[in-house]
Amino acid sequence: MKILLISANTETINMPVLPLGLAFVNASLQNNGFETRMLNLLGEADARATIETVIQDFQPDAIGISVRNIDTQDIKNPGFMLDPVKTLIAWCREFSKSPIILGGAGYSIYPQAVLDYTQADMGIKGEGEIAFPELLRQLRMGMNPADFARLKVPGLYLPGIGKAENRQCIRKTSDITFPVPGVHFTVPDTINKDDLWVPFQTRRGCPMDCSYCSTGTIEGRLIRKLPIEKAMASLVAGAEAGFTQFFFVDNTFNLPPAYAMALCDRIIAAQLDIGWRCILYPSKISRELVAKMARAGCREVSLGFESGSDTLLRHFNKRFTTADVRKTSGLLAEYGIRQLGFLMLGGPGETKETVLESLTFADSLDLDALKITIGIRIYPDTRVAEIARQEGMIDSCDTLLTPAFYIRKELQDWLMQIIPAWIKDRPGWFF
Repeated sequence: MKILLISANTETINMPVLPLGLAFVNASLQNNGFETRMLNLLGEADARATIETVIQDFQPDAIGISVRNIDTQDIKNPGFMLDPVKTLIAWCREFSKSPIILGGAGYSIYPQAVLDYTQADMGIKGEGEIAFPELLRQLRMGMNPADFARLKVPGLYLPGIGKAENRQCIRKTSDITFPVPGVHFTVPDTINKDDLWVPFQTRRGCPMDCSYCSTGTIEGRLIRKLPIEKAMASLVAGAEAGFTQFFFVDNTFNLPPAYAMALCDRIIAAQLDIGWRCILYPSKISRELVAKMARAGCREVSLGFESGSDTLLRHFNKRFTTADVRKTSGLLAEYGIRQLGFLMLGGPGETKETVLESLTFADSLDLDALKITIGIRIYPDTRVAEIARQEGMIDSCDTLLTPAFYIRKELQDWLMQIIPAWIKDRPGWFF
């Protein structure tokens, strides 16, 4: 059975991104005996022509499309990004009668709404390494579209039916096959390797339950560690293939701390000539861990503290204080690790006083760059969504597929004036 995998993402606002989730699925499909071909549309000048050529040459029995981004998440430029996916599906149907299955992070937040909007044949919410091969095995039995309602696959959604089965997070992570660069995914020629940070994952899930975050919906709320031996084998293979920059996309690289230190120890012992960046939760950070990160090649971290007000941190359900952030920032600076900080302004409980408190706090840290977000993209199944409904910002039946933002009305105009003034004389600050 031949499976065409397409990464629909063409977004490069922050950096060019390789489709890591789709690469994991590709590795799993190949291990399960499926013949695959992977198409990354990033940088494709004529996507329609490319799709036509690939489909006519490969003749796939099923087409999987990864949907990473729904919108720009920017209140200043709230671009909607599903229309190109809908067009992509129409092109696939023009050249093939094979079923089209959606997946990916963006899809998993709004599984039914995206399916209805794009009119794909079905979709899988959450991890696809086990669910997708199982779906294909059932489809291989010769089902017609009228028979799809009989499919029994974790996380499966069907048009007009909705959720067919509850999604199941993979608990036995030793069954997960790590993708290898050049085998399970390639780098488009349009990407400058100097700008590329190869995505790399060693943990899934996040238990922190921040009031605005969609990670729990995508990956679950239980941290599941992937085997360090497999992670290292994949990292070594990437380095041997000539990649020198990696981005650990784990939502909380430092949780649990013992796993993070063990991973750093293995990277140090392997003597890999690589640099990497990661995402840190600003608590449970020790001098020992930061020192090991630096020795292992960590060059930069994303430090998502979101606010410089302890009051707002409680509103966000953060498990740290501004004192924790200051301590972590100081340690990172001491060991020469660059820091990109984040502020999220205008959310529930925000006032002019807390905004100024946050800006002053960020200004006092050893940050190399600061990303300021005005307003909070409202995601389903979050505390911010509940508050927005209670305050009448959104309707109770709004799927939230179309970008909606929480922002205190009395602050919006003021923030749009004051933030440009703050960043004017602060290189590295942007919004």
